[in-house]
Amino acid sequence: MSDTKHEISQSRRAFLSGAAVTSAGALVAGQATAGTEPDKLITEIQPWAQELADGVDTIPYGLPIEYEADVIRRNVPWLTADTISSVNFTPIHALDGTITPQGCAFERHHSGAIDLKKENYRLMINGLVDTPMVFTYADLERFPRENHVYFCECAANTGMEWAGAQLNGAQFTHGMIHNMEYSGVALRSLLNEAGLSEAGDLKDKWIFVEGADASSNGRSIPIEKALDDVMVAFKANGEALRKEHGYPARLVVPGWEGNMWVKWIRRIEVMDHAVESREETSKYTDTLENGISRKWTWAMDAKSVVTSPSPQAPIRHGIGPMVITGLAWSGRGSITRVDVSIDGGKNWETARLAKPGTPMALTRFYLDTTWNGEEMLLQSRAMDDTGYVQPTKSQLREVRGLNSIYHNNGIQTWHVGSEGEVENVEVS
Repeated sequence: MSDTKHEISQSRRAFLSGAAVTSAGALVAGQATAGTEPDKLITEIQPWAQELADGVDTIPYGLPIEYEADVIRRNVPWLTADTISSVNFTPIHALDGTITPQGCAFERHHSGAIDLKKENYRLMINGLVDTPMVFTYADLERFPRENHVYFCECAANTGMEWAGAQLNGAQFTHGMIHNMEYSGVALRSLLNEAGLSEAGDLKDKWIFVEGADASSNGRSIPIEKALDDVMVAFKANGEALRKEHGYPARLVVPGWEGNMWVKWIRRIEVMDHAVESREETSKYTDTLENGISRKWTWAMDAKSVVTSPSPQAPIRHGIGPMVITGLAWSGRGSITRVDVSIDGGKNWETARLAKPGTPMALTRFYLDTTWNGEEMLLQSRAMDDTGYVQPTKSQLREVRGLNSIYHNNGIQTWHVGSEGEVENVEVS
């Protein structure tokens, strides 16, 4: 243990010890202080300890407690003309761990979330297959099951920040992401059931996937990826997909941009070329300074963000021990390290990973430190097992200019004021 970490540990123990011996007093501004008045929450029996409470069947399906009612998805009204084709954002500033509750996981729709019963669900596989097939929901349940935790990130996540600091909150700058345990069928199982002999040499073959909603969102995917780790999922976090996440079944394309995770998936066509649909030409491509757009930038590069402190989660406890925490992820592998800077990138300290990173999934990091009330320029920098290091915004702009929207994985900066308030700023 370094001297600095030893000092922090000693300070934290002293703080907690002080809090224990003044249990009849009050905790003021995050510091243990001897109080002259007893704390009635400790010395007096409270109403909740004097009466019977809710029985086990009061709420048949568990709901968030009312005291956490602000932990919700949020929309930015001016981003789109109508919420039918829009996005809302995961409240990442208010969550911990890595698994996103389905009720908090961001939504992105192109024509609204459709109402489709399991009994009416059909998935067709056609094109260059030996036997075109149609699967019902019940058919999918009979195939060998897989469970994997993956993040899903919209390619436009952090897109508003290309030109500078715009949205004041981690929920709005980085909240187009969720991380859930998906259960379903490996796509290769379904493709093999239909047979791929007709396709011949699979080199340069593609699949084209479509959803059942009115937008008929369609994307081309190289068959190499389709046969690797792509899933048709019908459960998330142990329960049925939510309507807004593609119930009854959606595509899961680990590590690749969320638009390819087609919801309410209805058709998969094996082809000898990419379709080059609207969503992979005029949209979801990276426009460079000269106006030419890069194609096929599917993978989401290593990225991170401090979720607390952040604009929606300021420092409220005053000076003393503090936990800096955030999320890191990579669509190309596993997160191996996250560094944190409090001075805008001049100096870095390696954070503690809650557990070793896993491929294409969120990793939680913590930096246990002490805040002395000074202003900070708070940043995080992720590294993955390919050796990739998260770049600054300036480094991204040197390559891509200012015309891009998608795939902004630049380092984010929060300014922390002397009173604990936090604001989105740019230091690049």
